[in-house]
Amino acid sequence: MTGVPTGSNKGSFIHNALETVIRIGIVILLAVWCFDIVKPFIGVLAWAVIIMIAVRSLYERLVGSLGGRRKLASVIFTVLMLIALVTPTLALMDTLVEGAQQLAQEFGDGDGDIEIPLPPEQVAEWPIIGSRLSEIWTQASGNLTAALARFKPQIKAISKWLLSAAASAGFAVLSFVMAIAISGVLLVNADKGERVAERVFVRLADDLGEAYLELTKSTIRSVAQGILGVALIQTMLAGLGFLVAGIPGAGVLAVVVLFLCIIQLGPTLVLLPTVIYLFMTADPLPAFAYLAWSIFVALIDNVLKPLLLGRGVNVPVLVVFLGAIGGFLSMGIIGLFVGSIVLVLGYTFLTAWLDEGRIESQLGTEA
Repeated sequence: MTGVPTGSNKGSFIHNALETVIRIGIVILLAVWCFDIVKPFIGVLAWAVIIMIAVRSLYERLVGSLGGRRKLASVIFTVLMLIALVTPTLALMDTLVEGAQQLAQEFGDGDGDIEIPLPPEQVAEWPIIGSRLSEIWTQASGNLTAALARFKPQIKAISKWLLSAAASAGFAVLSFVMAIAISGVLLVNADKGERVAERVFVRLADDLGEAYLELTKSTIRSVAQGILGVALIQTMLAGLGFLVAGIPGAGVLAVVVLFLCIIQLGPTLVLLPTVIYLFMTADPLPAFAYLAWSIFVALIDNVLKPLLLGRGVNVPVLVVFLGAIGGFLSMGIIGLFVGSIVLVLGYTFLTAWLDEGRIESQLGTEA
């Protein structure tokens, strides 16, 4: 009978099999150990790579204007990104932490008074809905505390979550700073990194490796610029409007705007109530100015998305939505960005794998 080791061959077979198992075990152990070491930094590293791919074309232009001095260009680019992203975040951080702590303090033990102010007199004068809205508002201002008292356990849980969110806000800013700094280092070595990535993709996909690498870069660049970039721009503009207009809880509202923009629902759901609030509490001139600013913020994505979103990338909104939600739940604020891109990339790979001809067509459209 052939294929069955006998005698000395059997001992050699067992020895080789045991040696192979040991080698594979050592490789798996090393891989698991390495993953466990870098696990806390996966989100930051992924976001750094995404930033590097998204801004590389601009960075190369800066390198050209500086006579090929890549390190100087990297320093300048890193400083500019920190100023553009971190400065408005820090400006909103005080209101974010203060608002979360205030809500947690009010709801924490369930014994405090939760007061809703009486409606302004102008509300009753609004046509059609004014009188009814004023009546409902007045009833809520007197009975809301008693109504919320029935949900004391849920309110306590919300207060703990708010305090946790306030405590993690500083870590989120630190993560953004780290990601931007790492992306600056990656930009200096972008050519070497691309060659390494190309070798990895070729090993994984053989002849289609280069095509998959180009598809990866184009997908990340398009989503980072056309979805996340537009969301950041709208959030910063909306947050600036909140701060200038004196809207309470500007930081919390800015985070909500960021979330809504990433999942493609837009900032209107937040801007509209703040416009109504300002018309009820402020003079007509600043209220109308804020209304005009809010309209500009809500509509600016119609101009930016066609300019920044790659023509070759077309994914369902549900994919972006699930990626943002799942990323936020697993990695916090930075997961909003990383999760959406990773899931979009996975979806793009799946559809490209199911129809390999789509890779070439996408790349041709992108070019």
